[in-house]
Amino acid sequence: MREISALTIEKTVEELFLKANETLPPALEEKIREGEAIEKDALPKSIFCNMCKNLDAAKELNIPICQDTGMAVLFCELGQDVHIIDGDFTTAVNNGVRNAYLDGKMRCSIVKDPIRRGNTNDNTPALIHLSIIPGDKIKLVAAPKGFGSENMSRIKMFTPSASIDDIIDFVAETVKIADANPCPPVVLGVGIGSDFEGVALLAKRALCRDISIRNEDEFYKGLEEKMLKRVNSLHIGPQGFGGEITALAVNIETAPTHIAGLPVAVNVGCHVTRHSEAVI
Repeated sequence: MREISALTIEKTVEELFLKANETLPPALEEKIREGEAIEKDALPKSIFCNMCKNLDAAKELNIPICQDTGMAVLFCELGQDVHIIDGDFTTAVNNGVRNAYLDGKMRCSIVKDPIRRGNTNDNTPALIHLSIIPGDKIKLVAAPKGFGSENMSRIKMFTPSASIDDIIDFVAETVKIADANPCPPVVLGVGIGSDFEGVALLAKRALCRDISIRNEDEFYKGLEEKMLKRVNSLHIGPQGFGGEITALAVNIETAPTHIAGLPVAVNVGCHVTRHSEAVI
């Protein structure tokens, strides 16, 4: 049994959310920087140029890439041989989020009640997805999620009679409906399988996979490529002004499902789809 202090978890969470909001994953930043050269027309070229200037300014000034610093989503893989001391896990996570958002002067966007509202004023509580794994380590993935893109996400409960083309059509339709709202070019997390709530979680997990890593299953790798090609054929372009690049990447995650079902979820991420991870 390995002991890990809740204070260590708190500090790690704080650092992860600060980092995620100020710096993009390298592969995603590279894709954005390539955009200006790929685009053919002056307007989308200039938009990609401004996106790059924004990324540079965030690094230089240590400020968030986007004013919507997101809901604090945290994925945790907790080793079953870990014993947390000096406090409890959930409190440690929320303390870390609170410190990151208040000390980092990031926008606090969480309301206490979905209908009656009322800002919590510290961006807590975090949304925690916890899984127990073998070992004596803790893996944390911080994924702050802005809602300009989150609001454009969709789920459809297909039946097994649905074709691959039906699924691709649904993904493309989701992006077409979203249009400029999610600040394209987008990153798409697509979940296929599980059940109603499980497929949404698959899609969210897919957004946290580095876009340089394709699905290890050749079939789904090919499906990612087909979806990306189809979405880019919409020519919504950067910030909705038209162009060659509507999506930077499509990541698919799958899970077993019921014989009568074929759930599909599309979690839309903006061009600054942020995540950062650490292992304690």
